[in-house]
Amino acid sequence: MVRPTQLNHTQREPAPLRPAATVLLLRNGPHGLEVLMTRRAMTASFAPGAYVFPGGGIDAADAQAHGLAVRRTTQSDVQLTQAIAAIRESFEELGILLARHADGRIADDADIAALNRRAPAADFARQCQQHGLTLAADQVFLLAHWITDRDLPRRFDVPFLVAHMPDGQTPVADDHEQFEPVWVRPADALSRHAAGDFFIIFPTIRTLERLQHYADAQSVLAACANEQPWFTSCPRAGWVTGKESRHMEHEPPFGELALTCPDGQIVHHLDWQTDQPVLLLKNVQRLTAPNPGVMTGPGTNSYLVGDPDTGFIAIDPGPADLEHLDRLWRAAGGNIRLIVCTHSHPDHSPGAAPLQALCAQHGHRPPVLGLSSAQTARAHSEFTPDRELHDGELLVLQSQDITHSLRVVHTPGHAANHLCLVLQEDGLLFSGDHVLNGSTTVVDPPDGHMDDYLHSLDKLTDACEQDRIEFILPAHGYVLGNLWGEPHDARACIAHLKAHRLKREAKILGVMQQHPHGSMDDWVQQAYDDVPPRLWPVAMRSLLAHVERIRMLN
Repeated sequence: MVRPTQLNHTQREPAPLRPAATVLLLRNGPHGLEVLMTRRAMTASFAPGAYVFPGGGIDAADAQAHGLAVRRTTQSDVQLTQAIAAIRESFEELGILLARHADGRIADDADIAALNRRAPAADFARQCQQHGLTLAADQVFLLAHWITDRDLPRRFDVPFLVAHMPDGQTPVADDHEQFEPVWVRPADALSRHAAGDFFIIFPTIRTLERLQHYADAQSVLAACANEQPWFTSCPRAGWVTGKESRHMEHEPPFGELALTCPDGQIVHHLDWQTDQPVLLLKNVQRLTAPNPGVMTGPGTNSYLVGDPDTGFIAIDPGPADLEHLDRLWRAAGGNIRLIVCTHSHPDHSPGAAPLQALCAQHGHRPPVLGLSSAQTARAHSEFTPDRELHDGELLVLQSQDITHSLRVVHTPGHAANHLCLVLQEDGLLFSGDHVLNGSTTVVDPPDGHMDDYLHSLDKLTDACEQDRIEFILPAHGYVLGNLWGEPHDARACIAHLKAHRLKREAKILGVMQQHPHGSMDDWVQQAYDDVPPRLWPVAMRSLLAHVERIRMLN
């Protein structure tokens, strides 16, 4: 894991988590699925003025009311407590009661009028029992699991539950914490928020974004039948164009925010720019070349590893852009000891020789290291380093107080001479083009080889195990990964990538079997029908690599 001494910001302990529960009450309106929302009071301590789903903190009495509720056989004790808390909160805030009489009748407005909504939480279930009502916890399902962002002063661990709105009941806000109950289609809530007249917070936005794809309440409840949340998320935030930008674990910036601000402070800027280096850690800088495009994303990431005392290793100097190379040299204070190219493609290695010459003009000529391009490489990808690197070799920067060690991992597949680098002391993987953020790398035969590519992914997984790698620093896009042991660590990123490749290959195989006499053009249109047609010429390269592997294995 990253050495604390290399973090850019003093760490602070996030606020403690409080258990809570939220419930989304659904109904089928005239134009499809609708969800019940209310506006929070402007004096509320959390999300004042926001439209929310009813909910609140879990009380000790909720766990003591299990005997007064009906549960599913698959519902755990924790889930039952959460469901009871959600039922209680929706009753207190909106006068909605998910409860039944002994004969199965759902509570109606007359039953609700007989209960005291302002009674203490400890009396809620007892009141229901006295009026012959049993809590319908079996009708409350787990939808999602949100953990409040680490940067906020009040934090909650809250399941988002879902239930069908009981017939014969009318929501009435308590006019203390909640106001203006409104039924709204998820898509309408999102559009009104975008227009500025329906304020909702990040977890609500993301939940509504998922809900808007469902036609009715029954389909949502059916999708929740397995007792597992659709997702679990503790978002992170950074700055984009001067505004806070929050992101879930599956979104491209999340890993970079986890690396740079593990405690959740909002201090890291996510804007892509080429003029200044981005200080990811004290010993890792990223400078993006000004070559954005379909194949390069925001541009090629050049990295500097090291510090002023040890000197720096420059990884992937990029294209021969003299202004970019000058900025790279200046970011290192002119103290570049080694130049390493992960592979020989024209957006990675051409800058090596002019960067070396620039360094030599100031008295030091660092060697260019890497692997020579193979005979299968295209003419514009020819590359010969000053010295060949060997699989497992260590490149070490050292001062009296600190060491930075990069271990070479030969990873053919994207290119025959591709290599990755592991910063051992900090558990970081510099992945070149083998693992990208937001896209899958092109495997272009004959220099690219799909079977080699997949085996190299396995090799990187082994490296993650050996060095407890948490984060992947790709040559294009943001840092990938999450903290070790959580759902989206570096291993999970690689596993997801491999699964995606194999799923695509299975689709290609199916197309080939259905159309054995089809052309490559025919196959790419069907096997990549989820990709915009303008990208089919690029997809054709990887299609060929998959076809070669399929024929090799069969």
